[in-house]
Amino acid sequence: MATNQTVCPAPMKATSNGAWQGENPLDYALPLAILQICLVVAFTRTLAFILRPLRQPRVIAEIIGGILLGPSAFGRSEKFLHTVFPAKSMTVLDTLANIGLLFFLFLVGLELDIRAIRHTGKKALGIAIAGISFPFILGVGTSVVLQATIAHGARPAPFLVFMGVSLSITAFPVLARILAELKLLTTDVGRIAMSAAAVNDVAAWILLALAIALSGTSSSPLISLWVLLTCIAFLIFAVFVIRPVLVLMARRSPDGEPVKEHYICATLSLVLAAGFATDCIGIHALFGAFVIGIIVPKDGPFAGVLIEKIEDIVSGLLLPLYFVSSGLKTNVATIKGAESWGLLVLVILTACFGKIVGTTVVSVMVKVPFREAITLGFLMNTKGLVELIVLNIGKDRKVLNDQTFAILVLMALFTTFITTPIVTAVYKPARKSKPYKHRTMQRNNLDTELTILACFHSTRNIPSMINLMESSRGTRSRGLCVYAMHLMELSERSSAISMVHKARNNGLPFWNMKRPDHDRMIIAFEAYQQLSNVSIRPMTAISALHSIHEDICTSAEQKRVAIILLPFHKHQRVDGMMESLGHGFHLVNLRVLQKALCSVGILVDRGLGGATQVSAKDVSFDITAFFFGGRDDREAVAYGARMAEHPGIVLTVVRFLPKPGKSLMGIHKNGDQVIESGILVDDIEEKKADEEFLSQLKGTYKESSIKYEEKVVGGREEIIEKMKSLSRSNLFLVGRMPPAAPLLDRSNTDCPELGPIGSYLASSEISTPTSVLVIQQYHPSMNHNLIDHPALADEKDDQDNDMSV
Repeated sequence: MATNQTVCPAPMKATSNGAWQGENPLDYALPLAILQICLVVAFTRTLAFILRPLRQPRVIAEIIGGILLGPSAFGRSEKFLHTVFPAKSMTVLDTLANIGLLFFLFLVGLELDIRAIRHTGKKALGIAIAGISFPFILGVGTSVVLQATIAHGARPAPFLVFMGVSLSITAFPVLARILAELKLLTTDVGRIAMSAAAVNDVAAWILLALAIALSGTSSSPLISLWVLLTCIAFLIFAVFVIRPVLVLMARRSPDGEPVKEHYICATLSLVLAAGFATDCIGIHALFGAFVIGIIVPKDGPFAGVLIEKIEDIVSGLLLPLYFVSSGLKTNVATIKGAESWGLLVLVILTACFGKIVGTTVVSVMVKVPFREAITLGFLMNTKGLVELIVLNIGKDRKVLNDQTFAILVLMALFTTFITTPIVTAVYKPARKSKPYKHRTMQRNNLDTELTILACFHSTRNIPSMINLMESSRGTRSRGLCVYAMHLMELSERSSAISMVHKARNNGLPFWNMKRPDHDRMIIAFEAYQQLSNVSIRPMTAISALHSIHEDICTSAEQKRVAIILLPFHKHQRVDGMMESLGHGFHLVNLRVLQKALCSVGILVDRGLGGATQVSAKDVSFDITAFFFGGRDDREAVAYGARMAEHPGIVLTVVRFLPKPGKSLMGIHKNGDQVIESGILVDDIEEKKADEEFLSQLKGTYKESSIKYEEKVVGGREEIIEKMKSLSRSNLFLVGRMPPAAPLLDRSNTDCPELGPIGSYLASSEISTPTSVLVIQQYHPSMNHNLIDHPALADEKDDQDNDMSV
């Protein structure tokens, strides 16, 4: 007797015995998963590289990559689909993708500071409410149209909520990336957009939880009610039971000490346990992970260490699998016929209209300028990963069919893709400031206020920078204003979003006077400001290292700065050797030297004044300025003369003169040509300017504070000998490009930003605790492309090619 039986495929074994044993590794779960991960990462990163000129966030490349690997493109080949993404492997792929998603939502929760959301201003709150409610209402109307056409049989209540949520979401992480790329993160528009997006994000998760509760398989409304009540009970348990445990672990992880391994393990286990609990409740495992991330204390190093431990493997390897898992469910071919394409256009227009018009109207009502209001509308229209999460849950819960799912995925892709180009075209913040006169330290009127932009990477740079500020304040009626700029790298890592919480309007770091956890860096500058008559104004630059020089130079121009002070990209180890912080920081200094419209100083820090701030009465520094001639050396001595006004500082100006018939310029051969190293100068004019400057210096300052001596030298060895005899000084001042021969062989120096003399003083060849300040004077006719570095040469070629196109 024949019977109809469904034959289930045998489960995949984990590992194979290898190809030499006659087995195909792709028939086994582990090697197939490895191939899938490698293919997905390589493909999406290649797409991200291709889309980089369009300044698109990486999530766009990952969404497109997922769609292309699915049945919409490459997956149309049955052989490819059955070989790389066979149906029997989808359980393993989806499991890995959802584990990655679980921990990514934990990271998102870590980076959302509820306290910051509580302090959201009325303006941002009103914009957020409008950005949610108006598109949600339009989404409800769109759901009626879709149900009448392509979504027959969909349950009305969950379908309505899913449509409303999908149209009203703003992707907080993606928006942070776009704002950073467009240099808007620390502007008024950026601050309002991020505050509104944070509120929107929390509201979206609450609505999604409601949608999931309503989308259960049971038709009884009591079941949905029990799901919601159990969810509320879980939230209460998390806040009042789990949070105190996390707070205790955070308190036992003080700054400067490594976080204990069992604390990390316990927290990550809590994430999984919470995911299991919420999955049992029926509202998806990712909500448990998100809640744990929200309640983890944000103070201290605990949250940061958690992010560092998991973000690379989650964001780099596991999360892209989620986009492919989504892409394998997306078949663009299901959108066919005039009706389907018309519905796609309707959904896109509805989503854009709801977000843009709703946000713009309310923004104008709260007195945001119209152009900024339009910009906010397009920024709040950003979708991304959060949108895909909503759509995939709807697809898995049978709320969205294949055609509706594909339409909504394309809508999310389109709305995010257009954000950057439209915002760039609509909103161009005024970055140029009025022209100003004092762009250098050397000036005729010595009683004018001196404005300095002092940059720092970390707390390591702060003591020396503050001691340098104290030395620079002078005693005349003129004042000193210092803009202390914290340079924060915005990397591809998701944790970079946490920097947003430290940014306010005009670039000030985010801190609230009611909160006890002030930024330690800000405390240091605030303390110094209270103990001196120096005006300190903290700032923050949040950008990728390849473009952060734009923030520095633009801020210097807007703040009418005379000199930019940058930390050298190397720091001195205990054994005296110089250790690099990274090539990216090196290139930042090179680019600032090329682009800055004021003088620039690079501080090679060897502990100026020690590891702590020196009070004014305890300052006792010996500063030596080496003078070979030229405008950079004059600028260095002018800075030293300013320092010499401090009662605790003595400046020694050492002028090097060549022996009769000799030159301090170095001679080297390039093929058949004999070239003088250094900068090309008009000897007569420069020598005249040098003599006038030194004569004025001697007549202006007291001999007790400035000592002047001349040293006639015959070559490199005598210069080095004299410099070594002054190695007990606290600080060396030197121009970047004096007309002098390099003291190091060209093959031994990789620091063109320090020039021929500064490179030697900063090298490990001279054993001295003396810090070095290398200064380049701004001059309108100066050739900023004197720096010889392959990376910058490639950069210039790219710019020239762009201009030629």
